[in-house]
Amino acid sequence: MSQGASTRRDPHEFRELIREFSGEDIGCCIQCGKCTAGCPVAEDVPFMPNQVIQLIRMNDLETLLAAPTFWYCSSCQTCSTRCPLDIDIAAVMNTLRLLVIDQGHTPAETDVATVNKVFMRSLNAHGRVFELGVVMNKNIRTGHPFRDAGLGPAMFAKGKISIRPHNIEKKNRKRIRRMIANARRFSDRGQR
Repeated sequence: MSQGASTRRDPHEFRELIREFSGEDIGCCIQCGKCTAGCPVAEDVPFMPNQVIQLIRMNDLETLLAAPTFWYCSSCQTCSTRCPLDIDIAAVMNTLRLLVIDQGHTPAETDVATVNKVFMRSLNAHGRVFELGVVMNKNIRTGHPFRDAGLGPAMFAKGKISIRPHNIEKKNRKRIRRMIANARRFSDRGQR
């Protein structure tokens, strides 16, 4: 065996990593495009879901990490439902987000990662999401404290948001915290 051959990367390395963490084998994807045809964010991102799958298959981690596509995935499951081979594409998108954070890469879309953190803190503290707190906290953390200020008066007037959080009962908040902790443990176990 030549010296150059021994230093080559496995061309399926990234695909196997995705399979290890998500349980999904995207190697069987036939690129039919049904996932993209149903995706509500496909037209707003540089790489559509089927193209993300293809980048994984091509082992093109660099291009994929620079793209915001999987950060905008809403996990609506439309792509997974439409896949004729039953690939859970939403799980693959979630796995990509987890891998970026776990491996210390900078997210291509930092605002989405910030919203996720703020959302989870709100859920943990109140047992449900305090929308005003999430929006204000996200805007402060991203350096745009007045970004959504113009929307506030109309939403207050219609009763869509409240100035104060509506906490659920203390015993139920503890249940929510336990569910979050269990989900984190399950997620951490899957990434080893």
